[in-house]
Amino acid sequence: MLAQEIEVQETKELVTNHKQTRLGKMMSFEWIGQTLASFFWIISVFAYGGPEGLGDWLQLMAASSWMLSNIASVLTIVQDTT
Repeated sequence: MLAQEIEVQETKELVTNHKQTRLGKMMSFEWIGQTLASFFWIISVFAYGGPEGLGDWLQLMAASSWMLSNIASVLTIVQDTT
């Protein structure tokens, strides 16, 4: 029973019926949550008096990179043509 062989069919391509749109991506819980978190992180740097030291600048760059990454993830959606 433990040595029983199972035949598995191989597929060459993963096919899904999910079509992602820019608006659909922006309305997803994950995208909204990450974008808001990065936005509030950027705002918090200025709420504490603005970037003064190296640590503040690094925090601002990290938050800004996160925000740009979220925006880029919406802009680079490839539409399914099938």
